Amino acid sequence: MTPRRWAWVLAAAVAAYLLLAGIRGWALLTSGEASGVLLGLAVFALPVVGAWVVWREIDFGYAMQAMGAQLGDERDLPVDDFARMPSGRIDPQDAQRFLGAERERLDAHPQDWKSWYRFGLALDASRDRRRARAAMREARRLWRAAG
Repeated sequence: MTPRRWAWVLAAAVAAYLLLAGIRGWALLTSGEASGVLLGLAVFALPVVGAWVVWREIDFGYAMQAMGAQLGDERDLPVDDFARMPSGRIDPQDAQRFLGAERERLDAHPQDWKSWYRFGLALDASRDRRRARAAMREARRLWRAAG
């Protein structure tokens, strides 16, 4: 199953949970007891936060897909001609060269979403997922600001 389908399966599960939790939360809210009302509010809050997190991830995924498609249409995606390890991962030396080249591009064009996107790809190839996601979030911010 593709990651997109998994995301929608997860979204459907959160929606079902939200419905069931809402029914239980309503029963607690209408119980008339102070502890029941407080617990009912908590039962309502948890699935709402979960739904927000799922929506945020789905929105992020669609934005990454749209930006990647745009770069592909403009023929500005990096060419994947990297040496691979037996596991299929990019060779660490190639990943570091890729990261260095994309860092230079980003330094030359710090307000260009394309530079941030490509830098995020390079960070991901270097196995630095936390910073890769941060770079991609910055790319999305600049992309949306550009229109």
